[in-house]
Amino acid sequence: MRQEDPVATHAAHAAPDAGTRAMRRAIELAARGLGSTSPNPVVGCVITDASGAVVGEGWHERAGGPHAEIHALNAAGPAARGGTAYVTLEPCNHTGRTGPCARALIAAGITRVLYAVSDPNPQAGGGGATLRAAGIATESGLLAEEAEEGNAAWLTSVRLGRPYILWKYAATLDGRIAAADGTSRWISSPESRADVHRLRAESDAVVVGSGTLRADDPHLAVRGIDGFTAADQPLRVVLDTHATIRPTARVLDEAAPTLIAVAEDADTRHLAGVELARLPYDKYGISVDALLRELYGRGIRSVLLEGGPTLAGAFVAAGAVDKVVGYLAPVLLGAGPVALADAGIGTLADALRLRITETVRIGTDIRVTAVPAPAPSAPTALKEH
Repeated sequence: MRQEDPVATHAAHAAPDAGTRAMRRAIELAARGLGSTSPNPVVGCVITDASGAVVGEGWHERAGGPHAEIHALNAAGPAARGGTAYVTLEPCNHTGRTGPCARALIAAGITRVLYAVSDPNPQAGGGGATLRAAGIATESGLLAEEAEEGNAAWLTSVRLGRPYILWKYAATLDGRIAAADGTSRWISSPESRADVHRLRAESDAVVVGSGTLRADDPHLAVRGIDGFTAADQPLRVVLDTHATIRPTARVLDEAAPTLIAVAEDADTRHLAGVELARLPYDKYGISVDALLRELYGRGIRSVLLEGGPTLAGAFVAAGAVDKVVGYLAPVLLGAGPVALADAGIGTLADALRLRITETVRIGTDIRVTAVPAPAPSAPTALKEH
């Protein structure tokens, strides 16, 4: 049940040119790396030969492994010479765990490079200039908006110096996440719950608070995703200011790594062997800013926020929500906790306005995806004549 603008729908149904098709394919390939490339970006690459036929495809599969361009060049072989490379992100220009992709494209005899998004990382950017200096026709911006969306976590982390935050919740149509007696299993459909595992698989960390831990004793590990390995499990993070977690909590098993964030003065003697992060706290609990600095320092670039209304309110108050995914079930309760608690918003003028980017049917539910809307610009003053 996707909402569509008639004009946009007509344009989407128009046959795209070969370059647009190649870049869109590169964006699809890039998405295959979600959840396994951090702290590196997801990148896709398509190479066409001199006649325009696709001869190589690749994507960045795992941090430390070959980049998308290298996979695509290896697939293309000699057919890459005289061809065109379509890349979702500006080819890198530095030597890290792998060599510079800009140089690899030059060496392979590529004569034209189109990349969607410029690399904002000062340590790796500049690949476009290197390509141009070598006489390769280089353009940027093709399907930039689509490529940005697919690489939003990494781009946000580079630009803001903190992980990208996706807040997910499930609620009834009247906004309740549980009944008055606290029962909440299951408000959402099996299909929605399976979709949450996809979100987990695409994230570097899953975050909950101590309230969710006490109420639900969640496991938080990814299940039921084809091709997902134990090495890809996201970090499970529990914000537990006063270290009330029990040693028998399911989140402390060995299915995935776990980090418990506690106050600097918390008594943690009962948590011997558990990895802890001692952080400052404020009126909302563990400081969100301090937590994000801690996670960023650990290489975490994307976070799935699965906590309850109190934790969600703290993240909203900190201005640290980049996307919201709500699963709305055709259920009415009339009482019980709501999805978002105090977020420091005292008047409608200060509300966090969102822009809906997608609505789609998931089982019996509706999944709504939204991102913070740009702040409205001030009206332009009229000049007197």
